[in-house]
Amino acid sequence: MSKARAITRRALLIGSVAVAGGVAFGAYIVRRPVPNPLFDGLQPGEAAITPFVKITPQGITLIVPRADIGQGIASTQAHLIAEELDIDPHTARLDPGQPDRAYFNGNIAADSLPFRLTDQGFIAETARRAMVHISKLTASQFTGGSSSTADLHETLRLAGATARETLKEAAARRTGVARSALRTEDGAVLLPEGQRIAYTALAAEAALLEPVSDVVLRPPTEWRRLGKPFQRTDIIAKSTGQQSYGIDVRLKGMLHATVRRNPGIGGTVVRFDATSARAMRGVRAVVPVEGGVGVLADNTLRAFRAAQAVDIEWAKPDYPATSEEMWKVLEASQVPDRRNSRLRDDGDAEAALSAAEPARVVTAEYRTPFLAHAALEPLSATVLVNKDSVDIWTATQIPHVVRDWAAQMTSVDRANVRLHVLPAGGSFGRRLDADYVRPTIELAMTVPGTPVKMTLSREEDMAHDFPRPLHLARCSGTVRDGQVESMLLDSISPSLVASWFGRVFIVPPGPDVMLVWGAFDQPYAIPNYQVSGYAAPPLVPIGSWRSPGACSNSFFHESFLDELIHAAGADALQERLRLIDHDDSRRVLQAVAEMSQWQGSNIGEKRGRGVALSYTHGVPVAEVVDVTLTDSGIRIDDVWVAADCGTVFDPVNAEAQITGSVVWALGHAMNCELTYADHAPTQTNYHQFQGMRLPQTPRIHVRLLGQATKVRGLGEPGSAPAVAALANAIFAATGKRLRRMPFNSEIDFV
Repeated sequence: MSKARAITRRALLIGSVAVAGGVAFGAYIVRRPVPNPLFDGLQPGEAAITPFVKITPQGITLIVPRADIGQGIASTQAHLIAEELDIDPHTARLDPGQPDRAYFNGNIAADSLPFRLTDQGFIAETARRAMVHISKLTASQFTGGSSSTADLHETLRLAGATARETLKEAAARRTGVARSALRTEDGAVLLPEGQRIAYTALAAEAALLEPVSDVVLRPPTEWRRLGKPFQRTDIIAKSTGQQSYGIDVRLKGMLHATVRRNPGIGGTVVRFDATSARAMRGVRAVVPVEGGVGVLADNTLRAFRAAQAVDIEWAKPDYPATSEEMWKVLEASQVPDRRNSRLRDDGDAEAALSAAEPARVVTAEYRTPFLAHAALEPLSATVLVNKDSVDIWTATQIPHVVRDWAAQMTSVDRANVRLHVLPAGGSFGRRLDADYVRPTIELAMTVPGTPVKMTLSREEDMAHDFPRPLHLARCSGTVRDGQVESMLLDSISPSLVASWFGRVFIVPPGPDVMLVWGAFDQPYAIPNYQVSGYAAPPLVPIGSWRSPGACSNSFFHESFLDELIHAAGADALQERLRLIDHDDSRRVLQAVAEMSQWQGSNIGEKRGRGVALSYTHGVPVAEVVDVTLTDSGIRIDDVWVAADCGTVFDPVNAEAQITGSVVWALGHAMNCELTYADHAPTQTNYHQFQGMRLPQTPRIHVRLLGQATKVRGLGEPGSAPAVAALANAIFAATGKRLRRMPFNSEIDFV
């Protein structure tokens, strides 16, 4: 390939959706072209037709840049490309690729703005497009916010279609048959007479062509795989124990390691004595790392034991030592100078409250605790540092951050940092931090040329988790003539945006939307409606936890709305329908009423039914929970879920995401919390942090409407309304309002 040809291809812009906030087959820096990253290292006879499709004589590689943290997104990305490319994705090699601007995530930034996602007005849409451009400029490659499908679905389909048409053009030039007369099927171009030319046989010729840009996506009526039940690309490996995760890395000559850091996050080491640890069998070295010490050994268990044998004196971090002290900080933070936002202020809620006679006023306070992510796979990373290069094997949701940190720490050029992103055995937001990679790099720098695999013990993982924050809500409202008249909700918590962005990126200006996400943006037209966010002083450093902000605010909002409706004497579902001013949300509530055969919350003696609606990540989800009060405690019988994420590409996985979200949310509401003493959590492992057990799992019924105009993701929205629906059902069965988690502090579950 000539240098002129290479430069032309590197500068190529394919598609025309940049202005609309999308990206086709690559990325844009506003309006300037960005190179295709697959050109680097491309061998003669290999074609990188788009940044998502590489074809060689040996096979087809699909680049799936969003991290698979157990949600099946690698398979979904592959199927989106494969549908248009006309291949079986199970026959392709899936590669997460290297961090690159071509794989930026614009959706997650656009959704973070202080606009309700139901607001499609000019100002909101213009601001969202601007955030997409900023994401391009900063090359932000995040996996999170249920954004992967929303952000990439069109991009990946266009990438597949472009590759398909370019391969057809290569076949047309070889055979003299017009491209319009050619078809494709199962990885081959078909000539009119029926001859087949495999894509792999066309790679060398396709590499010399400019990619075809006049492509048309297939309508859903012509889809062969999308929209139908299909087998995930990883299902056999996961079902047979062959799937390789980050913790499974094995390299020749590898040392094993662990770290033991100050139990108070951010605290430092005053002194340490590693004499005993260094004398233990298999220990190679004990060295200082940021915030603690690291141990290098010949296996992980010996590293764990040696780390515990180090005598360490810790310096105290700069946040309160106990949960009780932290709650006091939140209680004192509902003051004017700590108000971060008032993103909902319809009518005059304060006037309605002050004018109402006491009988029409309802007040309540709600609380949610710190919660760990506690993913099943322990956190780990493997790093090899050489003089001019760094290789990192790990599971991460922020590959560009990991690469940049490695370059900064080792002084190796960023282009020579190779990241091998592996599947994760769970995350729930935990791998949006990379604190487990940094000490691995520190340890690997002490033994250049030798791979170092660092694994955290479960206890270290729990102690150094960046948990879901403490959250407090103070609510008040009024009712009149059997209807909800006003609602005020003050949401109080440390700023997640300031904490997380302060660690991994740049703290953005403006209000912290996460303080009120799941409350200010709900699709109700309450006449007098006010939602304010108060940013408490920093406490324990916090992180994103499945459906951040909304995981607490939806509980606050839908539980208190239920209290208002009950005080008004109205039906919990019908009054919500009356208040809703958003068509997609109304449809899911009507659907769940039909599914559950809603006839009211009272369904018999010692039984109860609760309903909740939440609009998060652009997805309205309505849930109804049925419970029974037994002699041993509450039994959760059934959960009905109706959701609308727009077009459903993978119906089996979509239902699994909703079902998993419900189990996740209910289990944590029932049983889980992190409490702090002496700056560290007192819960250290699963025996103190139990999720829902299999015998407790209810029957879960899911309906996906598929009528919304925008495609959205389902990894998180199903979790948001589940807790309130459960609390409302328990109230219907027992007359007891649960206003703080975990619920097992007040009731028993069977």
